[in-house]
Amino acid sequence: MNIILLGPPGAGKGTQASHLVESRDMIQLSTGDMLREAKASGSEMGKRVAAVMDAGGLVTDEIVIGLIREKLEGDKKGGFIFDGFPRTLGQADALAALLEEKGEKLDAVIEMQVDDETLVKRIVNRAAEAAAAGKPVRADDNEESVRFRLMEYYKKTAPLIGYYHAKGNLTSIDGLGAIDEVQAAIAAILD
Repeated sequence: MNIILLGPPGAGKGTQASHLVESRDMIQLSTGDMLREAKASGSEMGKRVAAVMDAGGLVTDEIVIGLIREKLEGDKKGGFIFDGFPRTLGQADALAALLEEKGEKLDAVIEMQVDDETLVKRIVNRAAEAAAAGKPVRADDNEESVRFRLMEYYKKTAPLIGYYHAKGNLTSIDGLGAIDEVQAAIAAILD
């Protein structure tokens, strides 16, 4: 199965993707991880990624699609979880074309819906708890940054919700439930 997890920062996409990797032998394709991996690889694509990232630029859709193409050509295991991609309608179209080219399809798009105020409190509290325990805290886990990240998400990524709804791929779940409740809701969609 190939799925996309959609939802704002802090909605729990990474936690749920990790569970699917363990429980269903799926492969999590996290854009950030793939870019870091490519940069470290020293491959042709890796050199392109490193040049852009070292210059502080944003990696182009073409490069990200190239990295995803490489992953789709490898071992498929239990299918792919697209995490952090697509982020825009252009990327969604490019992903659809790539999957079709590879004889693959998108089985589900799962939107993890959250209440913004609850999400902001969750992230800020998580950061405070980590700091109190002497654990590292993301520099952008403060209220102002979280609100900015949410706004960016709604501006750029929210149109995907309508896009996938129109294609009949979208299922929305409550992303603020307990971790096992969210896991059960995702399992119900995939089974």
